[in-house]
Order: sequence, then C-alpha cells, then structure tokens
Amino acid sequence: MSEAAADAGDSRMDIHQILDYLPHRYPILLVDRVLDVLPGERIRALKNVSVNEPYFPGHYPHHPVMPGVLIVEAMAQTAAILAFKTMGSKPDDKSVYYFVGIDNARFKKPVGPGDQLVIDVVLSASKRGIWKFSAKASVDGQIASEADLICAVRPTP
Repeated sequence: MSEAAADAGDSRMDIHQILDYLPHRYPILLVDRVLDVLPGERIRALKNVSVNEPYFPGHYPHHPVMPGVLIVEAMAQTAAILAFKTMGSKPDDKSVYYFVGIDNARFKKPVGPGDQLVIDVVLSASKRGIWKFSAKASVDGQIASEADLICAVRPTP
C-alpha cells in the first residue's frame, strides 16, 4: 500500500501532514489543522486567526478584519486537501491544483484576531480533473462566509 493510500484513511491531520498535501507556505498557508476528512465526501479544517497575521497592519488597522478573499482561499486550500485525499495522491512537480472559479460567495460576519475559523467543505462533483465544492467558514457556530468553489488539476507546462 502506498503512503498516500495509507494516509488517506486518517481522518485528522496536523500541520506536518497538511504540509505534505499543500504546496503553500507562510504567509499564504491558511489551514492549521484538519479535524475530519472523509475522502470523496467532506472535510472539516481549522484556521487560527492571529493578530500577527501579515495582512492585519494594513487591513483596517484600528479594527483588524481578515480579508474575505483570504477566507475564500482558506476554503480552497481545504478543498485541495479533500481532492488529494480523494485521489489518494499528494501534490508533485508534474501537476498544479488551480483555484479556477467562485460562485455564490457571501460574507456574513467579519473574522478578526483571536477567532478560530472552522472550514467545512463538501465535494459536489468531480469530472476530468475539474472539482466542484460547497464550502462554509464559521466562527463560534455562525457562518462567516460561504461559496461554491471550482478547482482543476492540470499538468505543469
């Protein structure tokens, strides 16, 4: 059994395992922990929002708010982990996982320092390397943002 296939059965992931599934690194890595993943179906992950985030000094300095585009990016990174777990593989130099579309994005509650963003993503469809997801990000049980995401796995040029 391959390492990826053996790892696909784990339902929790720490930051070291996440780094194996995402090519992102600081300051754009936006997933801190995976609480549960069921390949082919759903994933739940966490992003701990710290006052030390590099965007806070310039994004409403007197009332720091996490940019909505970064909340959507956190949902897309969580979706990428679900896609790779579903495929039973990990990113490599031969392909790139692109974020290619956002539909029905809504921002309902500001996210700020000290919040813990809980990200839930459900796989809606997958066909010929195109993945569709329904994603929600919440804080303290209240939805902060939601969107339908479209991603694609493509060979590198």
